[in-house]
Amino acid sequence: MLRFPTNRAWLSRCGLLVCTIGLLSPFIECIDARADQRLVPESRAELQLSYAPVVRDVAPGVVNIYTRRLVSQRQSALFNDPFFERLFGATPFGLPRERIQSSLGSGVIIEAGGMIVTNHHVIKGSDQIIVVLADRREFEAEVMGIDEATDLAVLRIDAGQEPLPFVELGDSDWLEVGDLVLAIGNPFGVGQTVTSGIVSALARTRVGLSDLSSFIQTDAAINPGNSGGALVTLDAKLIGINTAIYSRGGGSIGIGFATPSNLVRVVVDGIVSGGRAVRPWLGVKGQAVTQDIADSLGLSRPMGVLVSELHADSPLHAVGLRVGDIVVSVDEHEVFDLQGLRFRFVTRPIGASVNLRVIRNGRDFDLEVALIAPPEVPLRDIRNISGENPLAGSVVGNLSPAFAEELNVDSNKSGVIVLQIGQGYGARLGLRPGDIVTEINGKTIKSTAELVSVLRKQRAQWRVVIERGGKSMSVVVTL
Repeated sequence: MLRFPTNRAWLSRCGLLVCTIGLLSPFIECIDARADQRLVPESRAELQLSYAPVVRDVAPGVVNIYTRRLVSQRQSALFNDPFFERLFGATPFGLPRERIQSSLGSGVIIEAGGMIVTNHHVIKGSDQIIVVLADRREFEAEVMGIDEATDLAVLRIDAGQEPLPFVELGDSDWLEVGDLVLAIGNPFGVGQTVTSGIVSALARTRVGLSDLSSFIQTDAAINPGNSGGALVTLDAKLIGINTAIYSRGGGSIGIGFATPSNLVRVVVDGIVSGGRAVRPWLGVKGQAVTQDIADSLGLSRPMGVLVSELHADSPLHAVGLRVGDIVVSVDEHEVFDLQGLRFRFVTRPIGASVNLRVIRNGRDFDLEVALIAPPEVPLRDIRNISGENPLAGSVVGNLSPAFAEELNVDSNKSGVIVLQIGQGYGARLGLRPGDIVTEINGKTIKSTAELVSVLRKQRAQWRVVIERGGKSMSVVVTL
């Protein structure tokens, strides 16, 4: 309520004066009506607003996570001084020493049986994971599955027959900018901490954290140790997993990012049912529509994703989407870049369908797309390469959309991918896992069978073309 005591006092004096001389009675009635609208607090809740009821519901389901990893560190004689190492030679002081490396983070119990969601980077490389409940009980956790593409991991603890407190997953699609949220976690290892803020922005895709997430941005204080913790709404629903912050010095500056709950749900369901998350496949490439593109196409404003490439087996291609079309929304949610478009697909289950709003030649229309898993066509056909050739000692396989998803590479890529590099010419050539062999001695390579056939020919000199990081590289090798 806005208060103007000085003005109100002045109006009261004016009101008395007007009443005395019998003028401007409607004005006096207006003041009285305004006074009648003032509400008197009738309960403690109205006297003192508090997040305490939400915290009481949610906090028991948020856990602290401590990890331990055994690492080897060479401890040299006399503080690793090279002079004394040369003087005394190898000594017991130079033997590797093992030490325990610890880290901390947070997690959220999402099921009474002890299923926990956290960030993958919280538990990555750990040998032991200890979960500490809000009541200070400790349990050793097992990893049910991880999803590196979304930086999520699913753990489980065994509390016997006792049902554990958990936080119910909410629907992140219902969030709006300005909604109040609470962040709960274990910052800097000080113990469970609650901070409040608002949803600062939605659909943040260009933050360099994940190719699949469309992050929730919040100004609720998030600090190191909060990773994997809960972002909850005031109806006590888990709306996101706190993942990262923008920071200049390691602490919160009011820009934090959370993985939306709808993506968390899909990842968890995939891990529980099949050991890993299998996401719907688009098979499309495109770019955000800029102002220049919008002007050239006669659009009123920049909107949507301009389709530049379609895989032959793409479900979008199957329903009639074409190169040059603009996808502006998915199920009435606007999309502004390819990452945002992918996010709308991967938060839906395989077998469901989505509605695309498309603009083509100035006209808009709808397409209904059935969501499919990425197909494994062609079969991966993994082979070990041997003999007198530039790829000897390497392991290769055929790329398919399904295999590409497993390898966390572009699922629109095709051809022969290098999986491993052993001892042989391949190592001397400088090949790396993830390289795609596209051409040998002028012959385009589309499959491992074609590759093996070309490599059987005895030659003194080889010209190998590979693709690495989206760039083509040519190497001439003389054996």
